[in-house]
Amino acid sequence: MGGFNMPTDYTFQGWLGHSPEAYNGKMEWGAFEPKKWTEDDVDIQITHCGICGSDLHTLKSGWGATNYPCCVGHEIVGRAVRVGSNVDSIKVGDRVGVGAQGRSCLEADCPDCSQGRENYCPRVRVNTYDSRYPGDEGKSMGGYADYNRTHHKFAIKIPDGLPSEYAAPLMCGGITVYAPLRKNGCGPGMTVGIVGVGGLGHFGVLFAKALGADRVVGISRKASKRDEVLALGADEYIATDDDKDWWKTGKGTLDLIICTVSSAHMPLSRYLRLLRTNGNFIQVGAPDGGKFPEINVFALLGAGIKIGGSGIGSPSDIEEMLQLAVDKKIEPWVEKRPMSDANQAIVDLEAGKARYRYVLVNEKHLSETKL
Repeated sequence: MGGFNMPTDYTFQGWLGHSPEAYNGKMEWGAFEPKKWTEDDVDIQITHCGICGSDLHTLKSGWGATNYPCCVGHEIVGRAVRVGSNVDSIKVGDRVGVGAQGRSCLEADCPDCSQGRENYCPRVRVNTYDSRYPGDEGKSMGGYADYNRTHHKFAIKIPDGLPSEYAAPLMCGGITVYAPLRKNGCGPGMTVGIVGVGGLGHFGVLFAKALGADRVVGISRKASKRDEVLALGADEYIATDDDKDWWKTGKGTLDLIICTVSSAHMPLSRYLRLLRTNGNFIQVGAPDGGKFPEINVFALLGAGIKIGGSGIGSPSDIEEMLQLAVDKKIEPWVEKRPMSDANQAIVDLEAGKARYRYVLVNEKHLSETKL
């Protein structure tokens, strides 16, 4: 069992958003109260935290009213410094990661948790930040911080051979595209399109190739990304703003499309034309307000096309993905930024400067460990 009750003289501090203005690079560093400790929990000394588009949506209350103050960040990697007595999967000193989920009900009679689908639990849905835990356990706070406290089920051990700056953005960005690729049959004999080659989409290209897809097509707006996307491993590239009649020349050539775009104005009907008969279109991008383009039903009926969605992944999905990343030597394109630079980093992300994922490095903790 766990139960390593280490000294708890550390304090929980991080970058806090106090209003939607935080989105404009106006987070403030300060102390916060973590969730109430239970013997199912793990405290993590954070060394790395990826910056996800979800952080920006939350900071500006784009997905609904945020409960300020809020510390965002759900691509967390660090080392366990306190482990509850009910925990036998993690020990003090282990390198662990936390993604977008902090808790589900975990009950044996839950139709989803009992089947390893904790990310779809209908009873308890606690996000890593800006959520309330059941009972009196308090509020969830994220990883732009020195420490994180989470239920051990959602603290995933990071395998050896995977650098922490790579592991961090995999915890949300990576699993968000890996899970639908894996669950929709990505592999030999399949052609896959990745719509929106940014922070999420670049993982889509990397994982589609790692899973053995015969042909991977990156689809983004501008031709200026073509060389970068091909360098990631894509076999072809479509620039929807610059390639004339792309929806006609590519008609009926893809088996599966993973769409990371979070715009209600994307040319959905043209994306659907790229699918073969019985093709799948899986949406993972989440726009402000949840708005989605209108669909002409005849586009679905005429080719037996299915439209679906996918939300993050379960702990077992994350474990599988991390091991594949080691086995296939996947190297995300990341740029490390100091934790002290978080405000400028979120401004740069919104400006589209990231190629393709920013990772905050908590240098004072990095100097204390080999992670």
